[in-house]
Amino acid sequence: MNTGSIRLYSYWRSSAAYRVRIALNLKGLPYEIVPVHLLKDGGEQHKPAYADLNPQELVPVLLHGNRILRQSMAIIEYLDETWPDRPLMPTTARDRQRVRAIAQMIACDVHPLNNLRVLQYLENTLGLAQEARDAWVRHWVAAGLSAVEQVLEDNPSTGTFCDGEVPTLADCCLVPQVYNAERFKVDMTPYPTIRRIVGECLALDAFDKARPEHQPDAQR
Repeated sequence: MNTGSIRLYSYWRSSAAYRVRIALNLKGLPYEIVPVHLLKDGGEQHKPAYADLNPQELVPVLLHGNRILRQSMAIIEYLDETWPDRPLMPTTARDRQRVRAIAQMIACDVHPLNNLRVLQYLENTLGLAQEARDAWVRHWVAAGLSAVEQVLEDNPSTGTFCDGEVPTLADCCLVPQVYNAERFKVDMTPYPTIRRIVGECLALDAFDKARPEHQPDAQR
């Protein structure tokens, strides 16, 4: 497959970068990781060279040839439209809406409230102790996962994965958010459907290779 050069600016523990890594692996696309350390020296994402690539100073950024692509959800849909083999979206409009809705519940409503820059603001600017900051994370992650669990459980569209029998954009978003939940010690007991789906995902090589601990910049 001649894909041209693909470079992903990524941080090993960024859930937004994690979802793009999953998508690239599911599509079977070769890519190069360019690490951006979000904590070192005040955050490499704030350096002028990176800010030129992304004025938001966030990861990920994907370079495809001379194209600069930003925002993980838009990047994943770009990949799916550019390389339609191994699609990450269902074939019908109704099912595509459901997948996008689940993905956006996570990426738009849950993830922003436990993003690094929000946590740094709570701790460094508002003066919250780490215990209070982590309680904030657990509250909003639990609220979001509770809603996702209700959407997934006992729904005929839910299969081995969030929608049917192949991974979709929704699974690309769910797995990294569960990683974050476990990192902040959220009790996952109330979410059996989510836990089952994540287990099925992580059994696949594409998801396993995308795990934070398997990245070249992972802190060991």
